[in-house]
Amino acid sequence: MRLCYSYRALNSVTTTPLPSSSTTTTTTTTSTLIEPPTTTRFRTKSDSCLRLRSLIGTTTLTKNDVTESATTCRLSPPKLGKRWREYQGSGDWEGLLDPLDDALRCEILRYGHFVDAAYRAFEFDPILPAYATCRFLKNALLTRTGLGRSGYRVTKNLHATCGVQTPGWIERLPSWMSVRSSWIGYVAVCQDKEEIARLGRRDVVIALRGTATCLEWLENLRTTLIDLPSHVGPRGSGPMVESGFFSLYTSSTATCASLQHAIREEVARVVQSYGAEPLSLTITGHSLGAALAILSAYDITTTLADVAPMVSVFSFGGPRVGNKSLRCKLEGGGTKILRIVNSDDLVTKVPGFVFRDDQDDDVAKKYNIHMANMPTWIQKHVKGSQWGYADVGQELKLSSKESPHLNKINFATCHDLKTYLHLVNGVVSSTCPFRATKEVL
Repeated sequence: MRLCYSYRALNSVTTTPLPSSSTTTTTTTTSTLIEPPTTTRFRTKSDSCLRLRSLIGTTTLTKNDVTESATTCRLSPPKLGKRWREYQGSGDWEGLLDPLDDALRCEILRYGHFVDAAYRAFEFDPILPAYATCRFLKNALLTRTGLGRSGYRVTKNLHATCGVQTPGWIERLPSWMSVRSSWIGYVAVCQDKEEIARLGRRDVVIALRGTATCLEWLENLRTTLIDLPSHVGPRGSGPMVESGFFSLYTSSTATCASLQHAIREEVARVVQSYGAEPLSLTITGHSLGAALAILSAYDITTTLADVAPMVSVFSFGGPRVGNKSLRCKLEGGGTKILRIVNSDDLVTKVPGFVFRDDQDDDVAKKYNIHMANMPTWIQKHVKGSQWGYADVGQELKLSSKESPHLNKINFATCHDLKTYLHLVNGVVSSTCPFRATKEVL
């Protein structure tokens, strides 16, 4: 259960807006076109890499700490205007990922902060009666978690229910260990006219947190692939998803509707209200939330195909979700998925094996766990079993080892959302993994 509290332990949760009243160590971020001071610590591979880093700027951080400014875009929010579809993935982010485009960097960080707000709003303390609920009223959620100036308004709270069957004796354990339904995120709609003008459209965000309760951890361990109910045909021939994720997405109780039902209902309402204007639907999540984001995108594009706006997914540290057929359905339905992956994060490598139809060198390098070099009989067996998973979408690959500020690289650190935001803020390109930084000791 130590992992259940790792996120809150790493990020001192505060109930006051962060920009002005946070009590954490403050930092400054500057953008400059001159060479950094001689005290800057470089980890370069070439002089050209050093020059590229100096053009991007410097960041002041406290040693051994990933602070708030290290996870915030250091540039002024870019005006996307007519290019908004490009940054939402209409062209699969071609030419924007390597090197990482600064406007895209700011958008990724912005959506990451919506997920961070879901963590900050969640009640982690099992002693409190409000355990596993949202700590704030819907209208105050973004303000109390530091996003009061985002221009968005929360319109729907989202809950997930665990459908895993548990033995009778578990009822004798403390009540917090058997919580089935818990608050997992929210839907927020951009309402600010200036922000809508900057974005080039009205944006709808669905933000989902990662695993927090005991039964959610049990659901994560149910890695068997199951057919989606909507599939018609022989078993195993259509889209399949991890049974635990599907259970969390579709299960309900007499008093709590399923996450699937809540998202369908709210998306349909928003489309009816704003469908006449440019509209985008962005689903973002971390860890378990990243997996549920992909299921949500698939569900929306298949059940609301005639009315759904452009659907994009920005996932942080997400595990694998389904098989190759699911990937094909997502791609065929127009869903755009950007997977932000820390190569040192084990969660992004499970469960199962990965296959690709093409076996060229670039793919082999991109997918570090694949089937190309395994005997044919093993490949055939895996493809027809519960372990035949497939990665989806485009990938932005990061590495904890490239940051000079992450001295303790372990499972919790590599998977933590704050680490992901820190790495996104610092990454430059595949040949220059991290920009120049200045440390304050």
